[in-house]
Amino acid sequence: MLSHRHLAVAAACLLLAVSAAAQTYPARPVRIVVPYAPGGSTDLIARLVAEPLGRALGQAVVIDNKGGAGGMLGTAEVARAAPDGYTLGVGTVSTMVIFPALHPKPGYTIDQFVPVTNIGVMPNVIAVNPKFPAKDLKEFIAVLKANPDKYTFATSGKGSINHMLGESFQAGAGVKITHVPYRGSGPAMQDVVAGQVDILIDQLPSSKNFIDTGKLRLMGVISPKRVAEYPNVMTMEEVGIKGFNDQAWYGVVAPAKTPPAVLATLSQAMNKVMAMPEVRARLEKAGATPFGNSSAEYSVQIGSEIEAMRTLAKVRNISLEE
Repeated sequence: MLSHRHLAVAAACLLLAVSAAAQTYPARPVRIVVPYAPGGSTDLIARLVAEPLGRALGQAVVIDNKGGAGGMLGTAEVARAAPDGYTLGVGTVSTMVIFPALHPKPGYTIDQFVPVTNIGVMPNVIAVNPKFPAKDLKEFIAVLKANPDKYTFATSGKGSINHMLGESFQAGAGVKITHVPYRGSGPAMQDVVAGQVDILIDQLPSSKNFIDTGKLRLMGVISPKRVAEYPNVMTMEEVGIKGFNDQAWYGVVAPAKTPPAVLATLSQAMNKVMAMPEVRARLEKAGATPFGNSSAEYSVQIGSEIEAMRTLAKVRNISLEE
């Protein structure tokens, strides 16, 4: 058996090794896995912070899109990655809350990650192809009520936040529409713009340019209040869907067991990024509200939302079983 002296020496060597690794971190480029196809809000937010994060760390930060299964495939890749700080992921409501709470086989568990910080929050939106026969949210709901199951809605994937928002909208508005899942918001948006699907449920940043150029028509916003840039567009609460004001969020996560010193370096770098006026301005221009919180605060947020999602699914009888 090892003596106390030997154990103490081993522990000291381990601490020195971890300290040395932290002092040299990062010694090569850092990869951020975006678990969706390019073009969606997750991809947009990740790219907004990647370059300034690279400056703060002193190494390039590379975006790697790994779409599929509503975000589960890319997120599972982060869970399996070496816990050395060189592979990070973008955590979303879909990947960090909905799948761990409701999916029978998401391919990972929430304890396989350590949160770094929540980058920002943003309104969710319901938009339509311009040919849709409604001009505002009240007309939109009236058309859907008069035509159950006639219209389709596109999302970033089954079990994604957008899918769950669509289910909640149907329950709250008393309508029936058919879900068409995609591998990300980008492909979903393209088909709604092309008229192959009628309705898009998405986050504002990825939809904004299409709305502003008339390729999509904004029907309503899913947020606590109206969006300043679209003052005439109603919230769900204003048409009687009470409590339906959930916003999306996007944060940085790392594999569990990443050394504390490496996490501290990442947190410090993200704090610098979130304090940069140009980054905050770019996030706000994209439709997001800059957030930024500690690892502990982000962890508590995720845990509380997982429990809330389980309650929502039970009340509204929503299941992700195949």
